[in-house]
Amino acid sequence: MAEDFLEPAGGEVDKLYSRLDKDAKQGGYNLNPDADFVRGLVKGLLINERRYGYRACPCRLASGVKADDLDLICPCDYRDADITEFGACYCALYVSKAVLLGKQELSSIPERRRPPEEREELWPKQKASAEVLVTDIAKVAFKLSLPVWRCTVCGYLCAREGPPEVCPICKVGKERFERFI
Repeated sequence: MAEDFLEPAGGEVDKLYSRLDKDAKQGGYNLNPDADFVRGLVKGLLINERRYGYRACPCRLASGVKADDLDLICPCDYRDADITEFGACYCALYVSKAVLLGKQELSSIPERRRPPEEREELWPKQKASAEVLVTDIAKVAFKLSLPVWRCTVCGYLCAREGPPEVCPICKVGKERFERFI
C-alpha cells in the first residue's frame, strides 16, 4: 500500500502515549481512560505528523498548511472550552475529571472550528478587537520593558524578548504563541 510508510510502529505509539499521559497529568489534564481508544488517536497523531510534519487532530481534516492548521495541532485551541462544556475535547483524547471518574458520560461534541472562509472574515474583527484590548491594557498597565507573549492554547502569559520554545503549561511549541502586549 502506498501509505504503509505512514503506519507507526507499536513502540512509537506507546512512547507518545506515555509522554502525552505524563504531560497531561503535569498540566492538570486527563487522558481518556479507554487505553485502546487513546492508542488509536495517538496512532492518528503520528500518521498526521508524518503526513504533514505536525500532529494535527486525528478527528479533523487538516489542510497540510501548518499556518492554517495551528488551531488544530494537538492539543488544539478548542480543548479547554470543550472539556469545560462537554467533559472532553472534540476527539475525546482529553477528558474532564468527572468523565475520568465515571460521573459524567461522554457525548458528541459540536465542532467549534469555523470553515476557512468564515475564519478569514472574522480575522479583521478579531484583530481589531485584540488591538482595542491591548490599547486598553496599555493605558492601565505600567510600562513593560519586555513584550508579553500569550499561548493560544492555554492562555499562559510570559514577558520576555520572544516566546518560549515550549509552553511550560500545555507543552505546545513557540509557534502557538502570539504577542499579547
